[in-house]
Amino acid sequence: MRYSREHKQETHDRIVRKASVRLREKGAHGIGVADLMKEAGLTHGGFYAHFDSREALVIEAFAYAMDRSMDHWRKITDEATPEKRLALIAESYLSALHRDNPGHGCSIPSLGAEIARESPKTRKAFAGKLDEMIEMMADFIPNLPRKAARKQAIATLATMAGTMLLARIAGSSELSDEVLKAGRDGALDGARREPTKAAAAKKLREKQS
Repeated sequence: MRYSREHKQETHDRIVRKASVRLREKGAHGIGVADLMKEAGLTHGGFYAHFDSREALVIEAFAYAMDRSMDHWRKITDEATPEKRLALIAESYLSALHRDNPGHGCSIPSLGAEIARESPKTRKAFAGKLDEMIEMMADFIPNLPRKAARKQAIATLATMAGTMLLARIAGSSELSDEVLKAGRDGALDGARREPTKAAAAKKLREKQS
């Protein structure tokens, strides 16, 4: 039976969505192609009708996951003032809900360490999405020159991802909750400090001129 192009694309997208969840839950090498296809309700033999290699699926799956993370950030900050957007992202990211649902969360703490050991092609694709995420976060940091906003975005994202990794290592425990709180405080303090420093520097320049 020949399927339409639309049907093939729908099937392709379903495989990517399912793989995206399972890879974040099990890791890049924690689940095989046969299991991924079974999750999507398809046979192993149909895999190569949609992907050239397992690597191609992994790249699409984590790109999908990172896109969903950024879509979530846009949604929760859509009606917020510029000064509150970064705080909303940090609070949502460093939550028990995110910690306990890695399959539907950010792929950086779930897959980052494994991706760093993958092929140059996979690392390049991941780095491209990481850069998009940093640029988006920098957009949410007002009152700073772009270079300084990007620097703060990198520091904040690193704090958030590292905190989530440690919180998951600790599991659902008092220590894990303590880690999440410390990470939230650190991310938010850093985000508040930079605009304050920038405003003080600007005021000093105006006074000297």
